[in-house]
Amino acid sequence: MGPRPALACLLALLALAGCTRQPVRPAAQPRYMVGQPYEMGGVWSYPREDFGLVETGLATVALDQRAGRRTANGEIHDPAQLMAAHRTLQLPAVVRVTNLETGLELDVRVNDRGPASPARVIELSRRAAQLIGLRPGAAAQVRIAVQAEPSRALAAGLPNPEVPRLEVQAAPIAAVQREDLAPPPGAAQAGRVREARALPGAGRAVEAVAGPAVQVPERLPEAVARVPVQPGRLYVEAASFSRRDLAERQAARMGGRVDAIGPRGRQTFRVRIGPLPGVPEADRALEATLRAGVSEAKIIVD
Repeated sequence: MGPRPALACLLALLALAGCTRQPVRPAAQPRYMVGQPYEMGGVWSYPREDFGLVETGLATVALDQRAGRRTANGEIHDPAQLMAAHRTLQLPAVVRVTNLETGLELDVRVNDRGPASPARVIELSRRAAQLIGLRPGAAAQVRIAVQAEPSRALAAGLPNPEVPRLEVQAAPIAAVQREDLAPPPGAAQAGRVREARALPGAGRAVEAVAGPAVQVPERLPEAVARVPVQPGRLYVEAASFSRRDLAERQAARMGGRVDAIGPRGRQTFRVRIGPLPGVPEADRALEATLRAGVSEAKIIVD
């Protein structure tokens, strides 16, 4: 084969390569959702709306380092943005994540379900983990707290397909008969009160109390704060009971102990294992507890 046919073949191959279709990135279809119970990692989770949630546990880094897939609520995953996954929170929500081991904290947008492991409380995007000092493949003690105002603003500003639309028919309109009656005693005074409430500036005062609507950007700013370092001890914790005998029964199943909390007469009884010396021991203790049938058990920091 001479140089010209070889060149022609090369050009043809290049042309075919140029015609190869690139994968199409799905369009974002963000929505507000709570969702139905589901199974992940062998454990059932029950999503619920909670604008006051504060909890501790171990955080992990999302393994998916590619941008482009659609999250559980229809947004687009981007490891370079401050995103996260949680098993039960409403989606989306704004959550403040504090690394108790480094004292670094920032707000993330929870828009996906996870982590896959029930031993982890939250799964952070690569960038969010990097900013608070969490390495891929590692786990860090964290405290997470839902930020109520921006989370409520997200709930109000996105479509919610879980709420059924009600078809309301207009009431029939009939002729209205009117008859003027003599004003009762004190009517003039009541009228003056209504006029006083309608003076200029009254409406503006109400607006000032309500305050402006919270605007939540799609891309949260990388606003990292530093707080005191507060590493704690790891425990596997199950449910709390109002009766000691029920707590002792569960403690026997999981090999734990019962701690009484609160004043006498109004005590609750907490079942837990620990303190545990490290993450591997906590993971093993949780796995054994789940195998014993205590499905609500989790790792906490105290």
